[in-house]
Amino acid sequence: MKDKVVAVVGGAGFIGRNVVRELCKKGVRVNVGCRDTESAKFLRSMGDVGQVNLIKVNVANYDQMASLIEGADHVISLVGILHETKGNTFETVQAKGPMLVGKIAREKNVRSLVHVSAIGADINSKSLYASSKGLGETYIRDEFEKTVILRPSIIFGPDDNFFNRFANLAAFAPFLPLIGGGTTKFQPVYVQDVASAIMVALEDSAKVGNDYELGGPSIYSFRELLELLEKHTLRKRALVNIPFFLASLQAKFLENLPNPPLTQDQVRLLKTDNIVSQDALTLQDLGISPMSCEAVLPTYLDRFRPGGRYNRSRLTTSS
Repeated sequence: MKDKVVAVVGGAGFIGRNVVRELCKKGVRVNVGCRDTESAKFLRSMGDVGQVNLIKVNVANYDQMASLIEGADHVISLVGILHETKGNTFETVQAKGPMLVGKIAREKNVRSLVHVSAIGADINSKSLYASSKGLGETYIRDEFEKTVILRPSIIFGPDDNFFNRFANLAAFAPFLPLIGGGTTKFQPVYVQDVASAIMVALEDSAKVGNDYELGGPSIYSFRELLELLEKHTLRKRALVNIPFFLASLQAKFLENLPNPPLTQDQVRLLKTDNIVSQDALTLQDLGISPMSCEAVLPTYLDRFRPGGRYNRSRLTTSS
């Protein structure tokens, strides 16, 4: 991989910054496509001078995307959004975006293409997020047949959008919501394991055209994940059942906020378990032994403890 050029679409995000770091360690020249190059300047410090090149792109713009991928040996597609905005819909970003990546990758004769999707991606899903992810997989594979597709469960790590969000909520709220009773199952996967999986898929020609589902070593219910969060933040909170119909009603109003904490589409997603299929290829098939939540969460959730990360007292109900 040394001295090769890798284009990373969506490289400034949660997964992307970990991928860029791994690529830099291998001596790769990295072209990072992102919407805001100013806020992505921190990525340059991950490599040598000139090793990381930031390119402003819109995933719907052919010329911008072609400029990003021009001269690349390999391409990594990390395009994705958690909720829609006026300028970025699920269809535009998660369906048509990968299609354009695959089309240009084929036209530019890149050696390999890795696309990160999500467990639950299904063109027939009632969730717009999941159905657009399913379409994105179909479109990118139609354009670039040997695309390796990785489908992670929820991803955890220092900048994640799950544990950090609920830890922030627990810092001031008297209770945490158990949407749908908290029975939905998840198989959280460590962001570094996802980055490692991408590197293997990128380099190993034996993996081309395969699909992998990425999950951690353990399966948890939504309730169990919040209990785990309570343990590591030393904040015991009441866990209140919010039926799906009520959560959907609340989300109808919340999704109008600039950065909504919950949307109706996310409520639809929570009605389906988010775990690795029994017959799927997994991290182990990529030679990776996944890290557990218990091993990693204490390294970044301790900052949410009452009194800060140096508070090592036992969990109490008084905070």
